[in-house]
Amino acid sequence: MQILSSRIILRPSDYERTLNFYRDVLGLAIYREYPGGTVFFAGQGLIEVASHGRASERGAFTGALWLQTRDIAAAEAELETKGITIRREAIQEPWGLIEMWIEDPDGIPIVLVEIPADHPLRGDQRPARDT
Repeated sequence: MQILSSRIILRPSDYERTLNFYRDVLGLAIYREYPGGTVFFAGQGLIEVASHGRASERGAFTGALWLQTRDIAAAEAELETKGITIRREAIQEPWGLIEMWIEDPDGIPIVLVEIPADHPLRGDQRPARDT
């Protein structure tokens, strides 16, 4: 399995408050916005603040480790041969990514992600230039 990128996903109890903190207080630049979330540049990493998820578990870390892989089916097969339990089978989410969920030994959720060829994350996000 090849890991191509990663990000930390936060699922806060108060989305707007957390969004304001990362955007306005810390001044992190926005990498990408999607319905229900914002992803920020954080040095060489990314922090995603998501309005969906397990916000009801106050006081506990309710995020997940996001790991991009080139081929989710191959990753699933490899993990199964190593005895790793797949917590949620790979499915294409409404936001277009193919996601499969596992956990680390302490129960920290890990989402393995394949980005389809036609997804906006695969394209040039810069505005078109007049030539």
